Amino acid sequence: MAYDIERYLNVRSAYGASFGPDGEHLSFLMTTTGVPQVWTLTEARGWPVQRTFYDERITFASWSPTRPELIFGMDEGGNERAQLFRLERDTGVIENLTATPEAKHRWGGFSHDGERFAFTSNRRDESVFDVYVQDRDAVGEAATLVCEGDGWLTVSDWHPDDSHLLVSQAYSNFDQDLYELSLETGELRHLTPHDGDVRYGSASYAPDGAGVYLVTDRDGDTLSLAYLDGETLALETVADGAGWNVDGIALDHESGRFVYSRNVEGYTELTVGAFDDEEPTAFETFPTPDLPGGVSGGVSFSPDAERVALSTTGDAINANVFVVEVETGAAEQWTAAPTAGIPPETFRESALVHVESDGLEVPGFLSLPEETGDGGAPVIVDIHGGPESQRRPSFSAAKQYFLDRGYAYFEPNVRGSSGYGSEYASLDDVELRMDSVADIEACAAFLAEHPAVDPDRLVAMGGSYGGFMVLAALTEYPERWAAGVDIVGIANFVTFLENTGEWRRALREAEYGSLDEDRAFLESISPINNVERIAAPLFVLHGANDPRVPVGEAEQIAERAAEQGVPVRKLIFEDEGHGFSKLENRIEAYSAIADFLDEHV
Repeated sequence: MAYDIERYLNVRSAYGASFGPDGEHLSFLMTTTGVPQVWTLTEARGWPVQRTFYDERITFASWSPTRPELIFGMDEGGNERAQLFRLERDTGVIENLTATPEAKHRWGGFSHDGERFAFTSNRRDESVFDVYVQDRDAVGEAATLVCEGDGWLTVSDWHPDDSHLLVSQAYSNFDQDLYELSLETGELRHLTPHDGDVRYGSASYAPDGAGVYLVTDRDGDTLSLAYLDGETLALETVADGAGWNVDGIALDHESGRFVYSRNVEGYTELTVGAFDDEEPTAFETFPTPDLPGGVSGGVSFSPDAERVALSTTGDAINANVFVVEVETGAAEQWTAAPTAGIPPETFRESALVHVESDGLEVPGFLSLPEETGDGGAPVIVDIHGGPESQRRPSFSAAKQYFLDRGYAYFEPNVRGSSGYGSEYASLDDVELRMDSVADIEACAAFLAEHPAVDPDRLVAMGGSYGGFMVLAALTEYPERWAAGVDIVGIANFVTFLENTGEWRRALREAEYGSLDEDRAFLESISPINNVERIAAPLFVLHGANDPRVPVGEAEQIAERAAEQGVPVRKLIFEDEGHGFSKLENRIEAYSAIADFLDEHV
């Protein structure tokens, strides 16, 4: 082992780029101080200027289209009750624009004239999100409530003439609707009536405002790019994903230039082009951007739409911001997020593999250490959360640390994962929940037969829903595992749903089952009710301020497992929420995990 965990976790990342109105200043988030803060650059590989200096994470930063100012979001201690702040570029003055700390605020963008901004918030009722519009220089209660919601509302875009907003309503992660909100009358017009689960996402007005570009799976299993006629509501496919999802589109209203991305087995494929002025479904394409890494996103157009900024990452490439010339595809790296002195060539790449599980092909990414030894390497099976999420070939400092220590690392995308179509994502819904746990057993069996792996040293690790998967794997297949690491995981679906944030309950019940109708089933699959089956040592980590999976989930599983005689360690961070954002906490957490695995694996 050449480097300790502190060194690896000091590998920095830069992402979330946004062009300023002058076309020269580029803002981005970078983790140099240990938590994401706002920085700016005016030239490629120039000396960046730090703009915010908080101990808390910044979640986004977006420039005004007309003024040298930007708005950013920040919560406190991981509580996810983000407030919106305005930062003046020239003076450095920062002002809290929302100043309602008991409520969540979700960014909806600046108007084109830069005079107003939109957001959704649960100020009125903690369980729902309403739409607000606020003058750029107003503070706190000055926001105007323009639409009362009855669920999870998100502002998707401003009309090119700033008269309307596109508003999305989510019923679940795989069922959404799109509405148009008149800011003059308050009328909410339903644009996407449908039956059954259909996704409508990444919605942007067309340059003339007469229609909407979006991604949808209305006519297929995967997401396609489509055009919705604003008058007739007819939907026409612009580009399908050829069996893979079109994840989203970024569109410049002035020029009609766009970038859309396809997710091909976890790898990003970008298309850059410009829509025809006369025919909204016709477009020309430009050369594909010349980018390193396997995953790209976060597109921001320059004011003249000649360039786009985006971030890119890969297994062996930490995230950095690149600027791409639209017409040529030439890409230039602007940020230089350091690798803490670790030579990038020592980072290990993953291989895409497929595991057979009850007739289903389960994809995953397998990374092997440089040397595995005669008996094979121990392996960490790192299970993503969601469950509607996806492991992709992007940089992970913790993964590279464990690879350096001689561990193999496997990241499965079991049934229920996003990125592989609606049918695949629905294969773990409600009563099918444990089928996804069976996929983990199939992955464990696959690894046990791999010549580079020691079958007696398999570790289950995961966060959030992935933490539930760890606990379920330990209770359902106890003989497979040498240890388990549960990070902010669900131990009891009933107490989880009872105590999760009010704004999340309906969305989570749509995936897991409802307390009213499915309580007995939820109890039957909750690891806390099968804790006597756990045989492997267990490490439980959590944030005390977690609004999604309350800390009581960690406390009850740690207590009950210890009562069964299982070797248990528990680590609670008082200043964290759903995951660990602060560098010192990440160092403590992963140092403790490494020590735990050294002891038991």
